[in-house]
Amino acid sequence: MLGQESAPKRLIKALTRRRNPVDGSLVIILILLLSAGLLVLFSATYYSASTNRLSEVTKQLIGIALGTVACYVTSRVPYRFWRQTWVVVTGLAVSAVLLILVIIPGVGVYINGSRRWLSLGGLSFQPSELAKFAIVLYMATVLSYSGPRIRCLWTGIVPMLIVPGVTFLLILEQPNLSTAGSIMIVSLILIIMAGARWRHILLMLVGGVAVGGFYAWSEPYRRRRLLSFRNPFAMMSDEGYQLSQSLIALGSGGLFGMGLGQGKQKFAYLPYPESDFIFAIVGEDFGLVGCAAVVALFALFVYAGLRISLACPDRYGCLLGAGITSMIGLQAFINMGVVTGILPTTGLPLPFFSAGGTSVSMIMAAVGILLSISRTGGRAIVPRRTARENAGSGGKQP
Repeated sequence: MLGQESAPKRLIKALTRRRNPVDGSLVIILILLLSAGLLVLFSATYYSASTNRLSEVTKQLIGIALGTVACYVTSRVPYRFWRQTWVVVTGLAVSAVLLILVIIPGVGVYINGSRRWLSLGGLSFQPSELAKFAIVLYMATVLSYSGPRIRCLWTGIVPMLIVPGVTFLLILEQPNLSTAGSIMIVSLILIIMAGARWRHILLMLVGGVAVGGFYAWSEPYRRRRLLSFRNPFAMMSDEGYQLSQSLIALGSGGLFGMGLGQGKQKFAYLPYPESDFIFAIVGEDFGLVGCAAVVALFALFVYAGLRISLACPDRYGCLLGAGITSMIGLQAFINMGVVTGILPTTGLPLPFFSAGGTSVSMIMAAVGILLSISRTGGRAIVPRRTARENAGSGGKQP
């Protein structure tokens, strides 16, 4: 219609419009995490490169460069943009198609007994990374409209969990229990924040533990992996090998570590030192002090993210920010828990540290949304379509 602007023009205006500043503390924490991640990644991979010792770091830098652009764009776009139905549906549809493609033999890349990757133009891509944040967008949107229905189990909560449940099953087919489980845990966290009854939460927790326990016990190799973390050195030649080498690396580092690049476990002893077990490299090279510093950075990231979320004046922004923060924080906790033997061994990368350009790009794009939420600074955001309705109530959102 005449006088209406096209979507590209509105997007350009949103990107160039003068806006309130973002939360500076979160930006500083993000830079520190990325810098520390590059340093540790270099230590974990320089020895394996025959021609270019910076090959893995270079790939990561490309991912960070793309992520910086994505972070800038998403930080400029008003966060309520992600609440639009077509955006949520598109994200879920693309995630579902990619998750189906990745489990098709001959299409998904098969590595170490799992089919979790797609190869696109020589670059590997893990669809579950996109699916995690698509589910966060979905849950934040439906929960922001839930109202009193969130207090009902069968008519409120259960229908909302159908989409995360289907995503859980698709990722489980890869198989990838840790990522699938993290999606359900974050969904549960958002349901708690939305005001669900605690007896319903406890019922879902019992059901989730039962499903997870059955899945972990249903196959002999999963059963051995579940039991091995209790005493990995007793099964060092089998399922306990990874955790044993990880604990050796952590123990070798002592209090202050052996120094950058001086650790020995990455020399064909520690599996996946550049990805799943990169936190063990932190312990070996920088010791307990280095590990504590990394844990502190993630704790500060979670604190800053939740502070931004809780300061947001509307329900959707609060849930969206909390979902993004919880997803990144939970992934970091699971990874460090596995590396230190607190949790059973499973494959989940450490955000900002583990090698993976597409992964770090998507995480930075999600952090950009969190920065967009921080622009409100506790100020109420009144959507244009409901401004007249909210005029009598001071413009406050429910």
